[in-house]
Amino acid sequence: MFDALDQLFVSLKHWLVGQLPAALQPWASLVISAAAILGVFMTLFALTVLIERKGLGRIQNRYGPNRVGPWGLLQPMADFIKMLTKEDIVPSGADRVVHFVAPLVMVVPVLLAYAVIPVGRNMAAVDFNAGLLFFFAVGACIELAVFMAGWSSRNKYSLLGGMRAIAQMISYELPLILSTLPVVMLAGSMSLVDITDAQGGHYGGWLARWHVFTPWGLAGLLLFTVAATAESNRAPFDLPEGESEIIAGHLVEYSGFKYALFFIGEYLGMFAVSALGITLFLGGWRAPVLWLEWVPSYMWFFLKLGGFVALFIWLRGTLPRLRADHLMNLAWKFLLPLVLLNAMSAALWHYTAQWTFAGAGLARWLLCASLVGVPYVVLGRRLFAGQHIGPRTYRMAA
Repeated sequence: MFDALDQLFVSLKHWLVGQLPAALQPWASLVISAAAILGVFMTLFALTVLIERKGLGRIQNRYGPNRVGPWGLLQPMADFIKMLTKEDIVPSGADRVVHFVAPLVMVVPVLLAYAVIPVGRNMAAVDFNAGLLFFFAVGACIELAVFMAGWSSRNKYSLLGGMRAIAQMISYELPLILSTLPVVMLAGSMSLVDITDAQGGHYGGWLARWHVFTPWGLAGLLLFTVAATAESNRAPFDLPEGESEIIAGHLVEYSGFKYALFFIGEYLGMFAVSALGITLFLGGWRAPVLWLEWVPSYMWFFLKLGGFVALFIWLRGTLPRLRADHLMNLAWKFLLPLVLLNAMSAALWHYTAQWTFAGAGLARWLLCASLVGVPYVVLGRRLFAGQHIGPRTYRMAA
């Protein structure tokens, strides 16, 4: 019974495809998978926007949306209608073709990235041998979309905002990619399905063998999360679209549904990178303990995804925005050395697996953890040396 519930959507897809002639079945399978990805994650986008606005309202001691529909539940629909009907204003000197294409380049590659994410047992649309490489390859198109938006607007502020956004995204893309290197090393594959399978089994017969339960996996998840937050332009790394500034970066000349597409692309990118982190470090669709494996695999995946979304909302509501120079120093002087050291820690973890003396497990854990923990303390102290960071004092104007 549990297996039938777990494979419900897989069986439904196979039944639907089986109703068609053999020549049409590959195309039908493609259309069904694409429709499922689009429907599920666009619905998740609408729910997340509502939850984030309500959550930030509670954090800031206000209500949030509560007028449209019961408890404000229809607010996403109202926002969609407003964006769809709002006037599309294009600057007279803009490159109209590039200005039109840029929002599409922002959204379409992100949707392609979902094709290689296994959201449940046997629920990956495509299983590439180089699925991780494909994910980062299509994700790199986002930088192109940002540049196209800034350049095509023929606005100096838009162009400068776009350049600043690209500098941030490229800087954090390097530690983001390198943070996945230990997983590829130990799993021996870049297929996200194989990486999920490599986290099968249990420690002590009950605890899942997720990568996060190793010293290099825990460090890798933390480094990946920081880099992913900056790559997604989420607070406290949301300099490209700072609301407190005069302009909104590369989006300043966009309105209506084109602006909405950039907004959608940012959230879909946040979901995609969160899904990748879940797959690499948190077992993907696997249950955390043996006695909870009766819960359908796709439910575990989306519960973990919900945890990541809650973390992003919490960070946005509590942390102040970084300064531009601090942002770059964090990427190049702190994250980059740590992700390289974490790869060495993973290699050490692999080659000490044959230790059999008493206390070998604890010694192995401490040795590998210290390879990242000690540099973390040293680099952190050097990065903040001489800055005299202290509590803020707020004074009312006279």
